Amino acid sequence: MNIHEFQAKQLFAQFGVPVPRGKEVRTPLAAEKWAAQLNSPVFVVKAQIHAGGRGKAGGVKITKDRAEVPVLAKELLGKTLVTHQTGPKGRKIRRLLIEEGIGIAKELYLSLLVDRDAGWPVFIASTEGGMEIEEVAAHMPEKIVKEPIDPAVGFQNYNGRNLAFGLGLPSIEPTLLNPFVQMLGNLYRLFMEKNASLVEINPLVVTTDKKLVALDGKVSFDDNGLFKHTDVQAMRDLHEEEPLEIEAGANNLNYVKLDGNIGCMVNGAGLAMATMDVIKLAGSEPANFLDVGGGATKETVAAGFRILLKDKNVKGIFINIFGGIVRCERIAHGVIEAAKEVDIKVPVVVRLQGTNAEEGRKLLLESGLKVDVATDLWEAAQKIVGVTGKKRKKAVATA
Repeated sequence: MNIHEFQAKQLFAQFGVPVPRGKEVRTPLAAEKWAAQLNSPVFVVKAQIHAGGRGKAGGVKITKDRAEVPVLAKELLGKTLVTHQTGPKGRKIRRLLIEEGIGIAKELYLSLLVDRDAGWPVFIASTEGGMEIEEVAAHMPEKIVKEPIDPAVGFQNYNGRNLAFGLGLPSIEPTLLNPFVQMLGNLYRLFMEKNASLVEINPLVVTTDKKLVALDGKVSFDDNGLFKHTDVQAMRDLHEEEPLEIEAGANNLNYVKLDGNIGCMVNGAGLAMATMDVIKLAGSEPANFLDVGGGATKETVAAGFRILLKDKNVKGIFINIFGGIVRCERIAHGVIEAAKEVDIKVPVVVRLQGTNAEEGRKLLLESGLKVDVATDLWEAAQKIVGVTGKKRKKAVATA
């Protein structure tokens, strides 16, 4: 789960990480009142959406005129902001963060995430703050410093000193060595206590008055740990999530919307990935990732159909089930019953394999439904692509 920048900064402040004075507002009037209270020589008005690249897209405004703050707020609120992370549809701005401007002497990058190879949390830092870390990694990998943290021991001060000296912080500002180490310890505590999957500050700035301040903030959480944190759950903003993914979650389905035209319903994440790959190999594009799970029932299949058919881009449905925990004839019964409940107006190809697969295929063929049945994965992919037409994503020209 992702949260907004202002929420990330609230957590930072709670765990002793310095942030600018700021407040979330939703109306120009609230912006005007807070600006008067803030009384800063510089005001920063920042769009709050779950996407990066807001500044480049015009979602961050800076002014020295307090009277201009509500004007900028009115200009941004309700606007659809399109960044490289939102896609062409963009995101509607419903909230703003208005905070004091900060005198910047140096920008750094800092994040904490799980190294999946090692299974340990790792700090990643760079002197190239304000830039996308992917760009730094691609063009200046020597500028990236890493410090893994043994979870059995936890964060130790020497971890912080390793990172500080790796960045050359004592040369940048020697008085900040101890505050930097302390801040890293606080971030690690936040990461572990809140079951975060990512904590990122970009940029972390050294101010002109020799302080460390998190000028931006991003925090993501492990969904599997949310049940332990009602305060984090309360930060969820459904406006920032795909409606079909919300509906899928309510039905205990794992669903991710994509841009293709073939809806996929599969049991098992690995098989779902293979199904998406074979659709692409056959010449088309998957419209989604949908894993109905190993215990798929009539109800989950029906819910899956409803979700797939609400995507206007879906021109055909590919059901790919391996009968293991759930036998194939039960899946077939579920498909038949679900098809009676849900008005399906697009071609459907069903591939059943595993326990009682032959019986399941027979049930489908004798059901009277307009369902094409296949036994082989490649055969099924060719069938669904054949009836929906080949589709390739348009290539994007790069300089």
